[in-house]
Amino acid sequence: MKLRLLSALALSSVLLFTGCTTNEAAAPAVKKEMKAPSAKVAGLIKKFNLEIVDYKYTKAAIGNGTRKGAKVLLIDARPAKMYTKSTIPSSLNIPDTAFDKFVGQLDAVKKDKEILVYCGGWKCGKSPKVAGMLKKAGFTNVKLYQAGEPEWKKMNYVEVGTAVIAAAYKKGSAVLIDARPYKKYLGATIPSSVSIPDTAMAKLEGRFPADKNTPIITYCGGYNCHKSHVVANRLLSLGYTNVKVYAGGLPQWKKDGMPTTGSKAKKAPQTDAPKSAKMVAGIKLGEDEGTVDGEWFKANMNNLPNVTIVDVRGPSDFKVGHLPGAINIEAEKFKAKELHAKLPKGKAIVFSCSSGGRALEAWMKLDDAKFDVTKIFIFDANLDCKGTTCKIEVNEPLG
Repeated sequence: MKLRLLSALALSSVLLFTGCTTNEAAAPAVKKEMKAPSAKVAGLIKKFNLEIVDYKYTKAAIGNGTRKGAKVLLIDARPAKMYTKSTIPSSLNIPDTAFDKFVGQLDAVKKDKEILVYCGGWKCGKSPKVAGMLKKAGFTNVKLYQAGEPEWKKMNYVEVGTAVIAAAYKKGSAVLIDARPYKKYLGATIPSSVSIPDTAMAKLEGRFPADKNTPIITYCGGYNCHKSHVVANRLLSLGYTNVKVYAGGLPQWKKDGMPTTGSKAKKAPQTDAPKSAKMVAGIKLGEDEGTVDGEWFKANMNNLPNVTIVDVRGPSDFKVGHLPGAINIEAEKFKAKELHAKLPKGKAIVFSCSSGGRALEAWMKLDDAKFDVTKIFIFDANLDCKGTTCKIEVNEPLG
């Protein structure tokens, strides 16, 4: 692969980043600094015949910021602790010193997949080392973003791990924003969080801090949920300078054993049958309004001839993967009447998405418009699908 050292990098940073999205327009000016690799790093780049790409290329590569929404696979070659503290959205971590331990994350990745490796800047040799290892392992389309995490965090928001948001929560040192639908927020959230759903920002932006230097961390329903990234981009466009996304979201927070507002004492035994035991239109109801019993649906969804699964995401997400037999109707594009008219008739409908949030919003749109939703349901689960092969993790009930 042809080596490009980007002579254009000698231009001022203002000119270099002209033409990028509103994030860059709102970002602080970058001081002039090293714009070429050190001699040692340049030697590694030449040895492994690596192409260097710039910030603009990398910005386009991350797509909507989620792991599934990224157009290119990003690899952070720094140590795990640094990766947890601050990384480029959608990135996986493969430290150069633990390559064999971490490279298993790429077992299912095609060898011709475009991969972009970075580390701690122009003097950092970790990224070319990992890129070289990846090429040796058979990956054929490996590039470098050698300016790396230091340049990125000056221009855009970063992704952080549980340790960062946990420290902010305990110290009260950042504003935590839950970007999921309000009903999800009411069920369980990270304590002290503010509810600002991505779909309601226009009327809720007054909840953003007055001081635009205030540290802010947004989150939503997990690594495939784009809502927190939507809010983060909006914050940057408004001039906020210290924005982070906790991409693992509430699911990862729970997995790590952290407290939520949904924690509750054991309920006294009930004499009536629980809601989850009821059947409507051949569907076993979940505990939350409008939901199917997640585990039951997961086990039975392939044997429900009177049920149509409607994936409410966009066509590009649907094309990557979806539940078997699902049809695609992008609910966000339509008003309630239009959405209702597009739904198949004569069958029960189950809305699905990647983490439950957009399915809930589609159901709420119809319910708020007073449409009959007695045979329309939500499958509240985190889905990781390739084609019609899906890993399914059912979300806990909110109620």
